[in-house]
Amino acid sequence: MFEMKRITKAGIATALQKAERYRLLNEPSAAESICLDVLAVEPDNQAALVQLALARSDQFAEELSGAVERAREPLARVEDPYKRAYYNGIVCERRAKAHLHATVPGGAPIAYDWLRRAMDFYEAAERLRPEGHDEALLRWNTCARSIERHHLTPVEQEAFEPVLGE
Repeated sequence: MFEMKRITKAGIATALQKAERYRLLNEPSAAESICLDVLAVEPDNQAALVQLALARSDQFAEELSGAVERAREPLARVEDPYKRAYYNGIVCERRAKAHLHATVPGGAPIAYDWLRRAMDFYEAAERLRPEGHDEALLRWNTCARSIERHHLTPVEQEAFEPVLGE
């Protein structure tokens, strides 16, 4: 395969700005590539880890299988527990939205499950948030309203009845 060209440490700030711009232009794979380039030079760059998770979650509509694990993988290395919880919530919320927009049978209950997971992460972030940082509360409310607006309910559990032998 190809040996990737390494960016310089001096170019990291500009590269991260480009990654954010590519995300805003709906080119998440370009943003993901830039984040990987930054992380090749600075493996613990916190901004790059968050941007990588967001860029990967931007791609949920295109890829669902294994996508959440790929998006959440860099968040395990985010040092700030508030940010780690908050962005894990974002990933779960985006996965829910991907299920809502996909026209597949059973998508609504799966979306409900992902929204509830997001809400759990937002509640964890709420407990850890710095003074005046209400983002987690706002996201929690958005999830709750989405559940209500779309009339989402959890997956119904079928009662298990074992077959008894005669």
